[in-house]
Amino acid sequence: MSVLEIIGVIVSAFAIWLTARRKMLCWPVGLVSVALYGWIFFDAKLYSDMLLQGAFAVLQIYGWWVWLEQRKLNSPAESAEVRVQAVTPMALGSGVLLAIIGSVVLGSLMARLTDAALPYVDASLTAFSLVAQYWTARRYIASWWLWIAVDVVYVGMFVFKGLYPTSGLYALFVVLALIGLRDWSRAAARAEPTQTPRAA
Repeated sequence: MSVLEIIGVIVSAFAIWLTARRKMLCWPVGLVSVALYGWIFFDAKLYSDMLLQGAFAVLQIYGWWVWLEQRKLNSPAESAEVRVQAVTPMALGSGVLLAIIGSVVLGSLMARLTDAALPYVDASLTAFSLVAQYWTARRYIASWWLWIAVDVVYVGMFVFKGLYPTSGLYALFVVLALIGLRDWSRAAARAEPTQTPRAA
């Protein structure tokens, strides 16, 4: 356990809570979080997860832009909060397929070229987390289902690696993901009578 890891836990939990509440501040706070965890994972030799933080930084900026653009489309009578939507079948299928391919390719590279701990588990979590983050940026409610599954596995991996505060953080992430799923589903139900879901 380190001071940096404790700070990372606090900042990351705050970012996820803001995302569940559909607050725009989630993106800049998330950028701070990925910077902190990039270093934490490098130190733990979880290289796939270290690289994941860099990809997350790009997706944080992308999500920030997408949410800002969508909010501009709201009418003056509508809430300033970001609208959510159901994942399309094409997005669902392509996302899962890309995650599987990414898991195999990245896991193989990490196993052969580095001293990575748990290369295939780490790579699979990395690939599916990227899909979940992209779905969050696209405002898909299904992103929370994927985050729940990924975070449960992360808890076990971090316990195995002795990163106990981080394992606790990911257990908290499971709870926050459940809250996010509930809140986004309620928001979609409230919006349903007044809007037609748009493909994105």
